[in-house]
Amino acid sequence: MFRSFMPVALEEAEAAARRGEVPVGACVTRGGSVIARAGNRCREWSDPTAHAEMLVLRAACEALGSERLEGCTLWVTLEPCAMCAGAIAHARVTRLCFGAPDPKSGGVLHGARVFEHPQAHGAPEVIEGLEAARAAELLRVFFAARR
Repeated sequence: MFRSFMPVALEEAEAAARRGEVPVGACVTRGGSVIARAGNRCREWSDPTAHAEMLVLRAACEALGSERLEGCTLWVTLEPCAMCAGAIAHARVTRLCFGAPDPKSGGVLHGARVFEHPQAHGAPEVIEGLEAARAAELLRVFFAARR
């Protein structure tokens, strides 16, 4: 039976927005349990690599004591960029579930399409569009307030 953990990722995206970050959230699950969760912290930490996906991958690897996340699912509110997709491939994440597509900066279905390259270390199963409308609305409201 499929159980979505996208609500956890959305909670992290909402927390990121409250911190003034681009509202992207993520979590990693294994065997029906959340191992790690995170939201963007690029502005807060002055770190362009502090995307939700990068932070949650690091936390999950630390929690499991391994640089590999085989058997794990990454849930993220927005299509990962090329940097994050590369990290997902290196970590050997088994499944990637994401909400909103990102035609401008995405690296999975758009742009670099990292998992399609022969150099990709791993290519997870990809499930797209989960809670996409809610994830996109968080982003729309965030950016509208800044224009």
